[in-house]
Amino acid sequence: MADTTAGRGRWLTGWDPEDEDAWDRGGDRIARRNLILSVLAEHIGFSVWTLWSVLVLFMSPAIGLGFNPGEKFLLVATPTVVGALLRLPYSYAVTRFGGRNWTVFATAILLVPALLALYFVQRPGTPLWVFLVIGATAGVGGGNFASSMTNITAFYPQRHQGWALGLNAGGGNLGVAAVQLVGLAVISLAGNTHPSYVAAVYLPLIVVVALLAAWKMDNVDAVRAEPGAQREAARHRDTWWISLLYIGTFGSFIGYGFAFGLVLQNEFGSTPLQAVGYTFLGPLLGSFSRPLGGKLADRKGGARVSLWNFLGMGAGTVVLIVAAGLHSFALFIGGFTALFVLSGLGNGSTYKMIPAVFAKKAEDEITRGHDASGAFARARRLSGAVIAIAGAVGALGGAAINLAFKLSYANGSSSGIPAFVVFLAYYALCVAIIRFVYLRPSATGGGHTTKSVKEASHV
Repeated sequence: MADTTAGRGRWLTGWDPEDEDAWDRGGDRIARRNLILSVLAEHIGFSVWTLWSVLVLFMSPAIGLGFNPGEKFLLVATPTVVGALLRLPYSYAVTRFGGRNWTVFATAILLVPALLALYFVQRPGTPLWVFLVIGATAGVGGGNFASSMTNITAFYPQRHQGWALGLNAGGGNLGVAAVQLVGLAVISLAGNTHPSYVAAVYLPLIVVVALLAAWKMDNVDAVRAEPGAQREAARHRDTWWISLLYIGTFGSFIGYGFAFGLVLQNEFGSTPLQAVGYTFLGPLLGSFSRPLGGKLADRKGGARVSLWNFLGMGAGTVVLIVAAGLHSFALFIGGFTALFVLSGLGNGSTYKMIPAVFAKKAEDEITRGHDASGAFARARRLSGAVIAIAGAVGALGGAAINLAFKLSYANGSSSGIPAFVVFLAYYALCVAIIRFVYLRPSATGGGHTTKSVKEASHV
């Protein structure tokens, strides 16, 4: 592995993380440095992406912004949709411009939604459409996930990808909890009439992280994909099976992260301080559990861990339905916290299925006489493309969750039970997909039996 300068920025040429000698001679340190900075950049991106999940809790007649619950759920759904749609081009951008170069740009551009929020969020009488536009610009923070994950996939060998991708995503997911802790601090110290302070906190952080990325990160020539990688990946059934599963895991995590505070306000009449005082805990625990999900998948197989995870999420949703029926605040908080933890575990295990499935495809090609290096290079390229597709589809699931809550609380209703029933049905669908596509020996999903997928996770 060599470090050379080519074009704009620093490029690593001849990078091969599967070369164990080169990895032990310093490749692991290079990968770790880029992983740390990637986590920081993705963390700030997630915070800006979910900024409006906190700002809507401040919106009240007291600051001249008295929107109804449906309008608030629409506002938090808007950045979710935009972030999801940006994930495909963001993932491609890494292969075109390099991970370092794109991370610098993608971090610096976060100044736009942060500055707009700072200026408008305390202007009485601002119409909803203005906030919808500003919320849409915050969607750029959601795109960071796909570019970051695609980049880190190229830095780590297959045997460490479950841990590395889980840590990268988990550190980014912590941004959801972090922005809510910032909101809690602002409400506690300055009251609930100063939402602009929340946006102001992130302006210097964005600048610092962009400068660090420019200084210390690397571009990798190996991440450059041939044109059409995403189109090729879209032709594989496994891409869409895994995308459906990721709706259930990441869609739940980000959707609940955006909606939790509003749900507490509508379900139990919580004040902004009470709502934000509880909303940070679930995303915090869910972020920490994501690397654990990846590590468990490294050892037990992604499909098996994901199956048990969805069964747990179904049980957690039943708890929410019971808690809402009994109007039990404590049980409701407990059920939601469990769902956040399980969604984090599922994020890690489901993402681990991607390189495992395509590594198995490479093994099948080799047994048919194909070149080994070419087969595994193609598997890595397709894995990066599927990560982008699944990430985009999964994030759209977060918007669907917010729209389900919007409909559930429509017309003055104070019960989210209809939405929870829909979520329970979807988790049941995910259990069926894993059981009959990936864990039934006589049935294959893209040609993978239970044994094959589990073994591939250790390639």
